[in-house]
Amino acid sequence: MHMGWGYWLLLAVALQRGVELAYARRNTRDLLARGGREVGAEHYPIIVLLHAAWLVTLAAWTAPSPPVNWILIAAFALLQVLRLWVLATLGPYWTTRIITLDDAPLRATGPYRFLRHPNYVVVALEIPLLALVLDLPVVALVFGTLNLILLGIRIRVENAALSGRRSQADSRSSSARATISVAARRSDS
Repeated sequence: MHMGWGYWLLLAVALQRGVELAYARRNTRDLLARGGREVGAEHYPIIVLLHAAWLVTLAAWTAPSPPVNWILIAAFALLQVLRLWVLATLGPYWTTRIITLDDAPLRATGPYRFLRHPNYVVVALEIPLLALVLDLPVVALVFGTLNLILLGIRIRVENAALSGRRSQADSRSSSARATISVAARRSDS
């Protein structure tokens, strides 16, 4: 078998995912030890299966050296930069599972200033995009659609799990704004 650039790219993505899974497992273990709780565990194996099937399908169907589309490759590389930004922003709170730690603040920095679920946006784009980079439009359509369905379920579960913490953050933010407002009125008088 000839190891063309398509296979090297898939190998790099698989290694990246392996490193991320090890990091996620460590973070999950640490968060659970700190009193975190997992929600949505019942759909997690389906997500793992989808991602594994995606990589296996890409490996089985790609040509060793598919046509090069530099725009798609650049877009995929940009998504990897965004992925690293998400990981760096969440640090020890980043996992592949939904683990909530009641006393941990919700992130409002990095990409979370702009989006509630930036990691899911990256995943929703990169699954079909990598297939398109490898010139596999049917794989892009099938796995992109299946992933969007699973992400819809996951986001509902995660939003429900975080709703209490969002309410607390909103009330702290409102309280802080009220304190600033009162302080500003006092300084004006």
